Amino acid sequence: MDLWRLVVAVVLSAAILHSAVVSAENHHVFLDWEVSYALRSPLGVAKRVIAINGRFPGPLLNLTTNDVAHVNVVNTLDEPFLLTWNGLQLRRNSWNDGVAGTNCAIPPGENWTYVFQAKDEVGSFFYRPSLGLHAAAGGHGPIRVNNRPVIGFPFPRPDGEFDLLIQDWYNMDAAAMKDRLDGGRGLPPPDGVLINGMGPYGAELAFEAGRTYRLRVSNVGARTSLCFRVQGHKMLLVEAEGAYTTQKLYASLDVHPGQSLSVLVAADQPPRAYYMVVSSLFVGPELYGVGTVRYAGANEHPPSGNAPLDDRSSHNSYNRSMEQAKSIRMNLTAGAARPNPQGSFHYGQINVTRTLLLRNDESVIGGRRRCTVNGVAFANAATPLKLADYFRIAGVFTVVSGWPERRNLTLGTVAIDAAYRDFVQIVFENTLPSMQTWHLDGYSFFVAGMGWGKWSPDARSTYNLVDGMYRSTVQVYPMSWTAVLVYLDNEGMWNLRSQNFERRYLGQELYLKVSQGNSSEVPDPRDEMPMPFNALLCGKAKSLGSWYKAGPRPE
Repeated sequence: MDLWRLVVAVVLSAAILHSAVVSAENHHVFLDWEVSYALRSPLGVAKRVIAINGRFPGPLLNLTTNDVAHVNVVNTLDEPFLLTWNGLQLRRNSWNDGVAGTNCAIPPGENWTYVFQAKDEVGSFFYRPSLGLHAAAGGHGPIRVNNRPVIGFPFPRPDGEFDLLIQDWYNMDAAAMKDRLDGGRGLPPPDGVLINGMGPYGAELAFEAGRTYRLRVSNVGARTSLCFRVQGHKMLLVEAEGAYTTQKLYASLDVHPGQSLSVLVAADQPPRAYYMVVSSLFVGPELYGVGTVRYAGANEHPPSGNAPLDDRSSHNSYNRSMEQAKSIRMNLTAGAARPNPQGSFHYGQINVTRTLLLRNDESVIGGRRRCTVNGVAFANAATPLKLADYFRIAGVFTVVSGWPERRNLTLGTVAIDAAYRDFVQIVFENTLPSMQTWHLDGYSFFVAGMGWGKWSPDARSTYNLVDGMYRSTVQVYPMSWTAVLVYLDNEGMWNLRSQNFERRYLGQELYLKVSQGNSSEVPDPRDEMPMPFNALLCGKAKSLGSWYKAGPRPE
């Protein structure tokens, strides 16, 4: 252990000195966020929600490429709390990912400061709670990562921007939802749809005729795919989760749980009020959230006529939705955070070094309904996997192959051991008759293909190996598969999860441990940042903090 301490101290000293030199060139953003309970009634029924600085939804996290964010989270709840940064890659820094497998929770009455950099990123994202069913109570907010002034847009700069957080909503308290799932029952259909935390006709956007606006839309809901549209206006899709898209006009766009996108809307219609509609997909009864787009000088309130709600048959089709998904492609000639074109990385020409096949299902394990991946329902351990791996604590998690195996269905704390800089194919196979959505922290991936039925290696002949969308959250349709390709160039312990709250809570998640394979060495800080000096320690790692925290601390 003495040698290990010496190595850690030396590496930390070098890393801190290097970080001080590098970070001096970047802009730092310091924020204090108080997390508290509040009562809100967006659908007319009072519910205890999670607010940030008294706001529901929470405040905008507004960054520019390469900014370093310092977010001090003060937990005034009566239970532990964590935030995660959906879509941000947190380069070399899974220490700040904010999920139970990487971070000890912030105890009630205490605070903890996240520090992370929006390294080489632009785009539209969001943050939200990650523990239990907290996310069903709110605690979410938008994230913008803006271009540096020296990097242009692949479209005319918009005259204004709006963040739109859309979601299904349960009047049921999050604690009651948890009790229902713990008792073996599923969640009922949601009670409605919200736009920016508001119920029917509450959300309003102000347009001026002749101007163009960027709408950054994120589905922060519990489980429901949503269709977004603006009455009488076409939407030009330009970006999704940090990658610029080929520019195509849409009358409506599907946004699945956990996904984000940006559209440009031209205020080119007669100046009056128009409806903004968000409708549920693939569930019954169909639900609607309705807001207003109001042109300057328009006197009518609300918009004249009925909201355009009567087009269910044209929207609730899995085939239509999949075709739309395949039509969303990456803009190969545009630069994103850097001036070099997005298409300069020819992913279709790289040999796949490994294939992971992740099959989701439902089963009864130990007398309770569980949701599984390859036969395992994930169970969080008292010790985060990241800490167990760092301190080499045995018995916390089990390494699995990432392929369906003949095994007894079981609960487990599992991770897939993956090699740094491997180029991996991940196939998500959905055996259930309902939608699924998957998200990988720390990465974006190329969406190569989708198809009905079971996946086979022959499906590669149908892949888009040229301009597949590069994003971090992807949908998998009922009884179908989705294949993505990912270059594992970000060391760390990264959460791979269902974006359906119910399924994740019941076990559909795991971790991807990306490393260079030598557990006897401290990671090179150029590949992975050292453990933060303010890291919270818990579980089997709690007693190891005394010697670690005696090491050097940044100024």
